[in-house]
Amino acid sequence: METRPAMPIPGFNLITGVKQPLIMLLALSMGPASGIAQAADAPQPSELIRAAMEHWRGVTSYSEMTMTIHREDWQRSFSMQAWTEGDKLSLVRVTEPRRDAGNGTLVQDQSMWTYSPKINRILKVPPSMMNQSWMGSDFSNKDISKSTDIIDQYDHRLIGTETRDDHLVYTIESVPHEDAAVVWGREVLVIRDDYIMLRQEFWDQDGILVKEMNTTEIALMDGRNIATRMRMHKLEREQEWTEMSIDAIDFDVELSANLFTLSNLRNPRQ
Repeated sequence: METRPAMPIPGFNLITGVKQPLIMLLALSMGPASGIAQAADAPQPSELIRAAMEHWRGVTSYSEMTMTIHREDWQRSFSMQAWTEGDKLSLVRVTEPRRDAGNGTLVQDQSMWTYSPKINRILKVPPSMMNQSWMGSDFSNKDISKSTDIIDQYDHRLIGTETRDDHLVYTIESVPHEDAAVVWGREVLVIRDDYIMLRQEFWDQDGILVKEMNTTEIALMDGRNIATRMRMHKLEREQEWTEMSIDAIDFDVELSANLFTLSNLRNPRQ
């Protein structure tokens, strides 16, 4: 695995437009003609989003991560392992601290289960709880599932193109279909031309920015540049946030046939 030191992104937390800053804003080193007029040859917005998701996951992947939950009066960190296959299967398992080791989350398409060794029970997460907090963090269950609903259930519009650090950066507004069963009124995604998601904003039905995620570090891992540190926070609680950092990752790895099963969630064999 080839790894280079992570490079902090300058200007983290700037926002273009409205009520301040998600997976993704950098200080703008804007080209002279930054704008939609420059984007005539840009990829289709939906294809940019799909490519960003596929870039992050690969055909298969195995990663080791650290999640830090920061609150005004306390902070906790978890070490985790994660496996993915395509855009339908993923498994996350806590390895540290010891009191939380073995807690796991399994995603199979639209279904999610959690397992706690303390009670030795597997619980299915109902659709009504997909927007609830995952492990007490600022990420929701749906965020962790990395659902591709946004591709099929939203209409996408390219609203900006600019140059930052010698990369083209596309800003996409995604508005859900009227009959889509989603909680957000719209999302705004900022994606670099190498398919790194720089920022993601979540707006409610009243047009208020609720939460955002920003990529704060990018590094070369296993042959590709990826976001290695991402911070999610809710706008109403500026001093509270959750940061996910990638410690190691391998793409296109061979995975066992029984990895993404309820049996393996309870009794790990990989």
